[in-house]
Amino acid sequence: MKLLQRYIMGELVRVFALLVVVLTVMLVFVGLFQEATERGLGTVQILQILPFVVPSMLPFTIPATLLLAVCVVYGRISGDLEVIAAKAAGISATQLLAPAFVLGTLLTVLSFGLTNYVIPWAVTNIERIVTQAIEDIFLDVLASQHHFSDSDKGYSITVHDVKDRQLKEATFLYRNRNNQQVTMKAREASISFDLENKLVRLTLKNARGTLAGTDTEMEQASTELTFPLPQEIARVKARHMTLHALVTGIRDARTEQQRRAEQANREAAMLLVTGEFSRLGGDGVSTLSDEGRQARGRELRFQTEIHSRFSMAASCLFFAFVGGPFSMLQARRQFITTFVMCFLPILLVYYPIMFLMVNLSRNATLDAWWAMWIPNVILGLIGASVLQKVIRH
Repeated sequence: MKLLQRYIMGELVRVFALLVVVLTVMLVFVGLFQEATERGLGTVQILQILPFVVPSMLPFTIPATLLLAVCVVYGRISGDLEVIAAKAAGISATQLLAPAFVLGTLLTVLSFGLTNYVIPWAVTNIERIVTQAIEDIFLDVLASQHHFSDSDKGYSITVHDVKDRQLKEATFLYRNRNNQQVTMKAREASISFDLENKLVRLTLKNARGTLAGTDTEMEQASTELTFPLPQEIARVKARHMTLHALVTGIRDARTEQQRRAEQANREAAMLLVTGEFSRLGGDGVSTLSDEGRQARGRELRFQTEIHSRFSMAASCLFFAFVGGPFSMLQARRQFITTFVMCFLPILLVYYPIMFLMVNLSRNATLDAWWAMWIPNVILGLIGASVLQKVIRH
């Protein structure tokens, strides 16, 4: 870069670095407070997840912070008549705006990297810490009350004592796959949450079990019982998955749709052959269709997430493309006023349109590969119009 462009780039980087730190710290404390309130986390857990919350907030703070930095820098140099002096020396406005576009491009790449790699890694670690906290809370309940039951899942646990995360003289009541009441007693047991397989694992030592209504007895030196994790813990959101995981999920969903469609066709053909026409709309075929629709929903959700990541990351460049020329036109105004005048329409138009496109893409109303770029195209047209005025005048 030339001297003038290096000067502008230095100003942009300094202002952006300061603002992104301040805004991120504010959002981190808000996010931590919400997380602690919803999940009942203590001080230790909050301090543990703090390093992982920070990178999770950056993709949301970077575009707005870049826009504010561009408004501050270009508003100041325009107010000091530096733009007019540069034009008088034969330097065009696009050369002055080049550092903002370069910084916007670099931040676009950084935002996509954060969204695709850092956030899934951070969320995995947060879930691990939260799961550990859930284990501690669960063990504390057993240690104080010596009993825990979940009527929805149909199981209960009674213990004599809890020492060193081990359940002493534990009794487990649950229903097996045949809906039979099973009672298992163990001298010692341990509990763990398996996030990868979405299971709660109970490891029993010196266990004896009985089936209700029978004389059948089971005795094993060591055995393991598994229960599904609660749905709010087990479900992995699309925005917390890597790009590779999303592509794999799309492929698996398409395979599932094809398999379900083939099963539904075979079922329908068998009903036609046997003459059971009244069952063509029955539970058998409709269930297969419902499962196929669920797979289709996952495919659309994953596709929308992939394209929205590229679009949201590219918003850094488009924000700079609009904010830079607009700040030059508003040279006589305060930079805060310029920022509000620029960011308020983005807040009221850009993000609602983005959310609308997300919903329409997930419902298969629009194709995500082009629908997710409509908000950026709108910004691009506005930025091009403002830039033309800056170049002309």
